[in-house]
Amino acid sequence: MNLFAKQDERLVKGCKLNDRQAQEGLYKLFYAEMLRLCYRYLKSDDLAMEALNAGFLKVFQNISAFEPKKGELGAWIRTIMVRTCIDLGRKEAKFNEIGEGRDDSEAIFITPEALDKLFAADLLKAVRTLPAATQLVFNLSVIEGYSHKEIGEQLLISESTSRWHLSEAKKQLRAMLDQPYKSVIEPTENKNKKA
Repeated sequence: MNLFAKQDERLVKGCKLNDRQAQEGLYKLFYAEMLRLCYRYLKSDDLAMEALNAGFLKVFQNISAFEPKKGELGAWIRTIMVRTCIDLGRKEAKFNEIGEGRDDSEAIFITPEALDKLFAADLLKAVRTLPAATQLVFNLSVIEGYSHKEIGEQLLISESTSRWHLSEAKKQLRAMLDQPYKSVIEPTENKNKKA
C-alpha cells in the first residue's frame, strides 16, 4: 500500500468515527482540487463555495458508504462534488426545451492560434461567462465526457436540448476566443492594405 493510500485510509477511518481532525485533514487534502471543479461548473464564486461546502457535507455524512475496494477516495469525492454542482446548477439554470433541430455542435471550430494565446484562467473565465444552463451542459459534455443522453437524464432535459446548449456554448466560446486573436492580426492586415 502506498503512502497516499495509507493517508486516505487513516482519514476515512477517522471521518467514520466523526473525528474533527480527520475531517479537517480530508477537507484540506481535497479542497483545492474540488474548488477548481466547482468553479468550472458554476457561474459565481459564491455558488462554487456553496457547492464545495454542500459537497463536503455530503462526503462526511456518507463516508461510511465509501468502499476503498471499489475505487479511489478522490474519485468518490469528485463524483459527489459533480452531482452537487449539477443539482445547484440545475436550480440556477433555467432550461428551455429546444425543438428538434440539426446538431451543428461538431461544426464549430476554434482556431489553434486563438487557443495558443490563452491560459487556463482565461478559458475558465470564458466558460464562466456562458449562461448557466449552457455552461453546465458544456462542462458535463466536454470536461466530464457525458453523452447527451446522460446529460439529459441528469438535468431532466431532452437530448436535443443538451445538443443545442453544447452547440451554443461552442459558438459563444468561439466568438469570445476569436476576439483576442483578431485584435492581434488586424493591425498587420490593415498596414498591408495601406501599402
